[in-house]
Amino acid sequence: MSRFPAPPSPHHWAFALTALATATAVPGYAQTAPGSPKRTHVVDKDAPTIIRAEDIDGRPERELNLGRDVELVRDKTRVTADVACFRQVEDELEARGHVKIWRFGDYYTGDEVKLNLESGKGYMLNPTYRLEANAAQGKAQRVNFLNEDEAVVIDGTYSTCQGPNPDWYLKSSTLNLDSGRDVGVAGKTIVYFKNVPIIGTPAMSFSLSGARRSGWLPPIPGFGSKGRAELTVPYYFNIAPNRDLTLFPRLIARRGIQLGAHARYIGETDAGSYAGDTFVEYLPNDKQANADRWMFTSSHTQAIARDWSFGWNVRAASDENYPNDFSKTVSGSAERQLLRELRTDYRGEFWSLSARVQKYQVLQDPAAATDPTLFVSRPYDRLPAINFQAARYDVAGFDWQFSSELTSFWHPTLTRGNRLVAVPQVSYPIIGPSFFITPKLMLNAAAYQLDPNGTLEGKSLTRAVPTMSLDSGLVFERDTKLFGRAATQTLEPRLFYVRTPYRDQKEFPNFDTAVATFNFSQIFSENRFVGADRVSDANQVTAAVVSRFLEASGAERLRLAFGQRFYFSDQRVQLNATTPTRDAKSDILLAATGVVSDTWFIDSAVQYNPSDSRVISSSYTARWMPGPKKVLNMGYRYLRDPVSNTDVIKNVEFSSQWPLSMRWFGVGRISYSMKDKKILESLVGLEYNGDCWVFRMGAQRFVTTAKEASTPIFFQLELNGLSKFGVGSPLEALRNSIPGYQRLNESTRR
Repeated sequence: MSRFPAPPSPHHWAFALTALATATAVPGYAQTAPGSPKRTHVVDKDAPTIIRAEDIDGRPERELNLGRDVELVRDKTRVTADVACFRQVEDELEARGHVKIWRFGDYYTGDEVKLNLESGKGYMLNPTYRLEANAAQGKAQRVNFLNEDEAVVIDGTYSTCQGPNPDWYLKSSTLNLDSGRDVGVAGKTIVYFKNVPIIGTPAMSFSLSGARRSGWLPPIPGFGSKGRAELTVPYYFNIAPNRDLTLFPRLIARRGIQLGAHARYIGETDAGSYAGDTFVEYLPNDKQANADRWMFTSSHTQAIARDWSFGWNVRAASDENYPNDFSKTVSGSAERQLLRELRTDYRGEFWSLSARVQKYQVLQDPAAATDPTLFVSRPYDRLPAINFQAARYDVAGFDWQFSSELTSFWHPTLTRGNRLVAVPQVSYPIIGPSFFITPKLMLNAAAYQLDPNGTLEGKSLTRAVPTMSLDSGLVFERDTKLFGRAATQTLEPRLFYVRTPYRDQKEFPNFDTAVATFNFSQIFSENRFVGADRVSDANQVTAAVVSRFLEASGAERLRLAFGQRFYFSDQRVQLNATTPTRDAKSDILLAATGVVSDTWFIDSAVQYNPSDSRVISSSYTARWMPGPKKVLNMGYRYLRDPVSNTDVIKNVEFSSQWPLSMRWFGVGRISYSMKDKKILESLVGLEYNGDCWVFRMGAQRFVTTAKEASTPIFFQLELNGLSKFGVGSPLEALRNSIPGYQRLNESTRR
């Protein structure tokens, strides 16, 4: 590996050419790490010129002839050579024989140099060079120095690989290296990999430090969700450090030319910050669908004043088949309810007010026409919804909260109407060193005004349901060890009692309410429904025990939990059914999660029905990361329908990034449905780390509809400090599919 040369030892002669030069010590040379941001060279015009040589003759104040071990230093420029001539009036140096130049950290060697020290202009013949910004190197027939920041390499090479025979390099007729603007511009360029030309271009530009900059990105060949060949040629606009725009025309075989744009921005105003992201695709006259196809997503948040903000989130598509035909990711193909929302929020010291308008576009799976289980329900639009919340804590020992919502619900086929909900509550926490007791009173009051065109023609409904709850718990501690490491173990038993009287709510519509998922968060809530259209009757107590293992720093290493709810009366309020639930106790919940060692992370949860001796749901996740670029993820998810007693979900998942040798790495993921006996998602690939380049290849398969799947392939050659060439977007696929994945050419911080 080539290294930055060390300064030579002092010579016999030292000659100061300014009256201010009183010392002969060589100035230090600041060096920054490769990949540092762009720099601006500041030249000290009053810096002395220091000359050393074995032989010095000529005319002082005019011209000096220097021989044997010549060295000249001016500020942050340093030149060594066999022989040289320095003209003081012109402030110009000519040197020959083993010439070496250090200019602001950049390093050049050559046969001959001519350099004006004041302007920085000059040239060097048969040079080699090494840049400070990114440790790039190369050689050429000639290099022209235009100023302190800029040099033009003539018929030369450029590479960020180290050593005399780099794995990749570009060869260009002219290469302008401007460290001040952090840009390299090449003309008539051929990129070589392993001495084989892989791509040629009449011109190209790139960042010297790896920072963002405007320009054409490498063409991206690929395959769509249905295997159609594609070619994307993106252009990147680095508008400002806080905003950019990417345009990507895409040629899709058998469909046409699709136009796309992706804009991002963040910033600050006097009122506060703002940020946004907009993505649009448009395919005029799709040859297969005989229609214009498009997709649009946009999000924005911005502060209007100190405590006032607004924002939007808009998603839309031209037709229901757009995700099937054009999605390239699992999340993109699965998104079927497209939200369009505009909202504003205002906050006071103890309260907040928000207003939002929400509409939905639903994209149905084509198979839903024959399989009703695939039908996606359309949510209610909120036109608008206004929320008010207020809270004060520790007011004479009491905690006060108030929340309310006024919403106008609209649906093309279901009951429409307005709903006003108000929920005041007060609690009195009693907290001791090892216990807490929190009694709470709350009231859920609601009023409905239904649309005359709805099924409950013009009916007005009201409801007021009080609730009393009592939450209590103890905390015990002891010193112990966890996997050989000292820790503090806690034992935290907890009882939570809720009493809510029954109110008949069968006539009330269901705008946005569902049965809450039964988990540790829900069993400590007063209402078993999510949404405001139902308030569950309750005469129940929840018993739970939590044990935590804490390090001396307070970091939690492991958490174990057990909980169950006991009912003292039937649960008469139901979402749609009229038959009360007569269970005396709920299912048992078990959970364990934590970073149990420096390399292991686990997360597990089980819902068990002791009456039927059956597991209703379970999930297990484990991650092993024994070192950099080593990760193994394992997961299992199970869900049973307690009514039909049939399996709904029974999936296993594995994903990994693992070194196969010193430079080869394997990557993969598989998600398999044991219930349906089919693969839901899979990915397999290989990566090779060549130090200054990385190669990736592989294929991915995922379901786009109930009867269709996409199988994109990818391969990519990434030349560090230059660009990426290949098919598809492997980095996005690997990050999304393998939790804990690390790029091979990124530094590891642990």
